[in-house]
Amino acid sequence: MRRGAYGRGMTTPAAPSLPAPSPPALLAVSHGTSSSVGANAVATLVDGVAARLAGGATGDGAPGDAVPVHAGFVDVQQPDVPTSLAALAGRTTVVVPLLLSAGYHVHVDLREDVDAAVGGGHDVTLGGALGPDDRLVDVLERRLADAGLRGDDVVVLAAAGSSDARATADCETTAARLAERLGRPVRVGYIANATPRVHEVVDEVREERPGRRVVVASYLLAPGFFADLAAKAGGDVTTAPLLVAGEDAPAELLDTVVDRYLAAT
Repeated sequence: MRRGAYGRGMTTPAAPSLPAPSPPALLAVSHGTSSSVGANAVATLVDGVAARLAGGATGDGAPGDAVPVHAGFVDVQQPDVPTSLAALAGRTTVVVPLLLSAGYHVHVDLREDVDAAVGGGHDVTLGGALGPDDRLVDVLERRLADAGLRGDDVVVLAAAGSSDARATADCETTAARLAERLGRPVRVGYIANATPRVHEVVDEVREERPGRRVVVASYLLAPGFFADLAAKAGGDVTTAPLLVAGEDAPAELLDTVVDRYLAAT
């Protein structure tokens, strides 16, 4: 009696393998700046993230399809977020805000842009802001060391500021973590849209601790208008922002962006 096609001694053909799904694109959205130096610094971060994800969505160089990484901007620069998302229509996308705190831009501007894209049939997810995160504190601490922080210096954290209380709460959390790391108090001052302003805090701590140097720690992503204002706030020393012109983006920032992307996929 003949055996069936798949009888004893015959090998069942393997099921055809399906191609692995392409990883979601990453749309890295920064505020935008009119400063060419600041824009170039942010571009190094985006480029560094793209290089980190060139080996696939694990971010560790493992074989896989490279993650497409694109830049978009909330304000000032182009392309804006709706234009960026339209260009990625048909591709699953994760939006990662290159913003240090989750304020109005994240909860309102980006949320509305993402919801509009989803309503149009686009598969888009909004990731979290970069901070608070201990890795950002690592960079702040290193910038302070680079600026020559002394044991008796007074530290003021200069943040951009937001009308959204959730963003200011994020900044207070970062200041508390930095204070714990440094073993000294850290006060927060804001450059715009929130109080107290940086120069007010600098004046207050100078009066409270006469004779001490006041060091302003720039809790800002990149050089630009706000970084210039932080430097003019009256501190004896002002640190560089997290991204420094002409230098590669810190590994801690790259790791944070990649983690926000992976958490949203």
